[in-house]
Amino acid sequence: MPAPMKIDFVSDIACPWCAVGLASLQQALSRSADAVQATLHFQPFELNPDMPPGGEDVTEHLTRKYGGTPEQFERNREVIRERGAAVGFTFNPAGRGRIYNTFNAHRLLHWAGLEGPDQQLALKRALLEAYHGRSEAVEQESVLLAAVQAAGLDAARAEAILAGDEYAAEVRVAERTYQQAGISSVPAVIINDRHLISGGQPPEVFERALRQIASES
Repeated sequence: MPAPMKIDFVSDIACPWCAVGLASLQQALSRSADAVQATLHFQPFELNPDMPPGGEDVTEHLTRKYGGTPEQFERNREVIRERGAAVGFTFNPAGRGRIYNTFNAHRLLHWAGLEGPDQQLALKRALLEAYHGRSEAVEQESVLLAAVQAAGLDAARAEAILAGDEYAAEVRVAERTYQQAGISSVPAVIINDRHLISGGQPPEVFERALRQIASES
């Protein structure tokens, strides 16, 4: 009988490796369905919490934050594109274009989680595809609402959330909780509140870990 398993996926819409990691984890869960019955919860992490409206050119941002050259960034993007393709996620060939503030996306994801895990997963995927697949500005209300509709959620309710500050406090509390737990990079996959797998790992790495944890339980 498959072992019930709680998985917290700590991540940011702005993180390309989070798109790779989620697609990879979903493949691993499909492969290990005989041993694992998992419930996914998406937890907030902002890579750029101080990003102003309008965002910043991605190459300028990465140069300022990490150093490096445009050629190095392009090689890194190619690696990410290849890793994404291997797990079924298609990145926009031209890249993201700009880095945006993702706080409102996290507020909507919190709400979607209250609606149910399937709804939250659908919104997470829709947001990742909007940003990394189509280079859309995920700070814009129209883009966020389109993702909500694509996920089958109530766009009028989402619009009301965006018009106020609902779930802002809850998102900030969750962010602090994971930061205080030592999470400093994403994606971070936490299984049953005990086991941490860091980074956008290949499906076989996730599958081995899932099966091992299931056998121990």
